[in-house]
Amino acid sequence: MQSTAQVVEQKAAPSTTRKAPPGPRYYTPFGMLSAFRRDPLGFYMNAAKFGPVVRFQVGRWSSYFLAHPDPIKHVLQDNNQNYGRSIFVKMLKVALGDGLLTSEGDFWRRQRRLAQPAFHRQRIAGFAPLMTDVATSLLERWHPFAESGQPVEVMAEMSRLTTDIVSKALFSADISIDFDEMQRANQGFLEHFNYRFEHAFTLPESIPTPRNRRFWKAVRILDKTVYGIIDERLRSREDRGDLLSMLLLARDEETGEGMNRKQLRDEVATFLGAGSETTAVMLAWVWYVLSTHPEVDRKLRAELQNILGGRAPTAEALPQLKYTRMVIEETLRLYPPAWANSRTALGDDEIGGYHIPANSLVAMSPYVTQRDPALWENPAGFAPERFTTERSAGRPRYAYFPFGGGPRQCIGTEFALMEAQLVIATIAQQYRLHLVPGHPVEPSPLFTLRPRHGVLMTLTKLDVTRDPAHADGCECVICVI
Repeated sequence: MQSTAQVVEQKAAPSTTRKAPPGPRYYTPFGMLSAFRRDPLGFYMNAAKFGPVVRFQVGRWSSYFLAHPDPIKHVLQDNNQNYGRSIFVKMLKVALGDGLLTSEGDFWRRQRRLAQPAFHRQRIAGFAPLMTDVATSLLERWHPFAESGQPVEVMAEMSRLTTDIVSKALFSADISIDFDEMQRANQGFLEHFNYRFEHAFTLPESIPTPRNRRFWKAVRILDKTVYGIIDERLRSREDRGDLLSMLLLARDEETGEGMNRKQLRDEVATFLGAGSETTAVMLAWVWYVLSTHPEVDRKLRAELQNILGGRAPTAEALPQLKYTRMVIEETLRLYPPAWANSRTALGDDEIGGYHIPANSLVAMSPYVTQRDPALWENPAGFAPERFTTERSAGRPRYAYFPFGGGPRQCIGTEFALMEAQLVIATIAQQYRLHLVPGHPVEPSPLFTLRPRHGVLMTLTKLDVTRDPAHADGCECVICVI
């Protein structure tokens, strides 16, 4: 088997020019970091005005930003073997170890092959009843809030929901009793990595600063939950047909050895954390845009009434819920949870006619590209209809990449999209969510694109026994906003 270095040497495009891309120039590293910290989204949005490939120059150090689908496709797909994980992803290793998100090379390819069967379309469809059951349980918890008018923080509620779904679907584990503790740990991780993301010079985690002690406390909470799931399964030796069973049964082709306890921990921690966080963020933004776009909310509820009529959604019904899917896709366009990603060039390359030196940091942002007026009509507007089959035809593949792309595209893409459709269809038939007047909502571009200050909403219980005709002027509970 060829090593990664050998593959890169063969695949990397030979540089025929030393031409450097245009871009802003900063006279000190602190100048660039200060501009980025003030407004990360604006920083990249402004950079995109320089062209499809942009260089940030500080002294002799350069990094690059790709704003157009063609150079993004080159890095993520066409010449992906020349681009490894960046320092920002490697920061996560201290908490997630060598899980699928952070590992590379032959080890990553082996782990990806082992996990892939758990995400085949037919197997994912089998999770649908579980997903709707978990969503229904959440609705039961919401009854007192609807009756009292007390608002709920929807970001936290969606985190609870998606964590419950991931733990039960992929690991056959119920961690609901540990959820509050897990939420505190998750908040600790977010604060820690957000701080390191914003600050170039920080003390390593091995130094026992107050911040680092809080981080290691969060790691211990995560380990307690994850090792509890693994050890219970190791004791039972039961094959439950889930992802954890596949990982436990996997054997190395050459040695015949299975994964050790630490390897299992890294994969379970990765899926439990990353698999719940991004979908929760996506759902929080969906409820926000439905509350602030009444016409979109009206169309979505009319579709649910016409297709489901108050019944629980099923995997078989999802292809008919086309508008619901388009609402999700448009939300991901404007508010992609993984709002930016980056790679490190392993060897010299050429992108769009520009020289990219080895070891350069190369960044991309779905948030920026998916708002490009050259690619999207009225890019700041919320218009789910732009994702009809007809309007999507001919759109460049990497004009829209909320789940990444190429070999390292998120393995849970279809799982997350089905989960979102089922959750929205279940909740929207029972409740209408209203943003609390005056509550500020804005994107916070750190580890994920969470809503800053959360999403505080009140709940209105709907009368699902009504059978509206949806004619003009209809005043039924479905149509009245």
